[in-house]
Amino acid sequence: MVSIVFVPFAAQGHVAPMLQLARALVADRGDVSVTVAVPDFIHRRMGQYRGAGVSLASIPTGVQDVGGDEPPGAAAIVHAMEHHMPSQLEGMLTKKMLQGGVSCVVVDLLASWAIPVAERCGLPIVGFWVGMQATYRSVAVIPELLSKGFVSGSGTLLLKDGINEDHYIKDHDLGDLHIFSPKVKLRAKDLPWLVSGAVSQKTRFAFWLEIVNRAKSLHSIILNSFPGEDSGDSYQYDPPWGQQILHVGPVLLSEDLKKTTSMWQADQTCIDWLDKQSPVSVIYVSFGSWAAPIEPDKITGFARGLEASGRPFLWALKNHPSWRAGLPDGYAEKIAGRGKIVSWAPQDDVLKHEAVGCYIMHSGWNSVLESLRHGVRMICYPICGDHFINCAYVANMWEAGIALPSSDENDVKDCVERVMEGEEGRRLQEKVNQLREMITGDAVCVAKRNLNLFMEGINNN
Repeated sequence: MVSIVFVPFAAQGHVAPMLQLARALVADRGDVSVTVAVPDFIHRRMGQYRGAGVSLASIPTGVQDVGGDEPPGAAAIVHAMEHHMPSQLEGMLTKKMLQGGVSCVVVDLLASWAIPVAERCGLPIVGFWVGMQATYRSVAVIPELLSKGFVSGSGTLLLKDGINEDHYIKDHDLGDLHIFSPKVKLRAKDLPWLVSGAVSQKTRFAFWLEIVNRAKSLHSIILNSFPGEDSGDSYQYDPPWGQQILHVGPVLLSEDLKKTTSMWQADQTCIDWLDKQSPVSVIYVSFGSWAAPIEPDKITGFARGLEASGRPFLWALKNHPSWRAGLPDGYAEKIAGRGKIVSWAPQDDVLKHEAVGCYIMHSGWNSVLESLRHGVRMICYPICGDHFINCAYVANMWEAGIALPSSDENDVKDCVERVMEGEEGRRLQEKVNQLREMITGDAVCVAKRNLNLFMEGINNN
């Protein structure tokens, strides 16, 4: 029996694709079992998950969890990952090795703390990157940027004679660094560590650099993406010598595999509501499960823009004051009959519904993949992390959606009209359909072959 342990990062958007990968591995292989080791506060919310050959195990974190919809804060989670969880995982792996063995540990690279743990146990390790290859490239080049003097030790870009000129840096195009194709039109501030505030930037940069240094020793990295994401461009990540990059994203989009447990209870009345709407008429809105709450004035702008669009809309907005404080007084009554607001939606079922015409999103990678899988045009409003790179690919590289310039009522209304109407809307739909055909066609065969290569690597170890 091949026994594999998965260690995902502590977020819904990381646990879900690793569960899907686990299910894909055991689906056609009777001799494989997967244990997905999650932090205790996630296990309390998802512990009811059951699947043939796949089980959840709880890693104590020492983090206070008050329960409810919101998990503990990011700072507490990151501290637990480096200072409390390693010894707990090492104990778990040691016990499993005594009970029958562990064939391999698959580590989400954002949970890179688990790599030295598995190394101490003498176990084979494979990395997992939950996003696209381009976002991995954005952090994998950090050592090179440091060595060439393009970036300081705190992550600040030094693009003019080694001088940090903030007004120059902020909107500087990154084409001359040859990290991405010029077609992507990425700016310096879109890099995942360049967050607001010098202290948080330095901490985030150190976090990414630690990931890159730990990942250097890995022989294989599994990517939740598809081959050809750069549309045939030559800007590809050049991995360390001997490191294997395996794209498996298209396999994980299988409808059977998408039915995994969520940390939140989805409102199933969404589907009944969508059944009553005209085809391709509904705007679906969701800003994901992990992103920090959007400021009240921005929620107000979205609310008024959706109302002004005159179109039916379904908005997944957490039922928490931090998310809903910006809704105008009496808004639910005002949009009743045309708009529906729920705390959490069954997203995959929503996106595949014929009534949905576009998706206003935070540009989280799982949401981008799901939107492409179901042929839905996107309006991107990135919030943090890799969202900005994902948005740039959607809007500029693939032309499968547009970037929302702000949450202003007029911008929201204008972007909805652009995507849902006229020649631009038709052109966007054609691009989305082409990508959908690619990731549900030949790319699936490549992904399945890569899963087989992964298993062969384990069997030959």
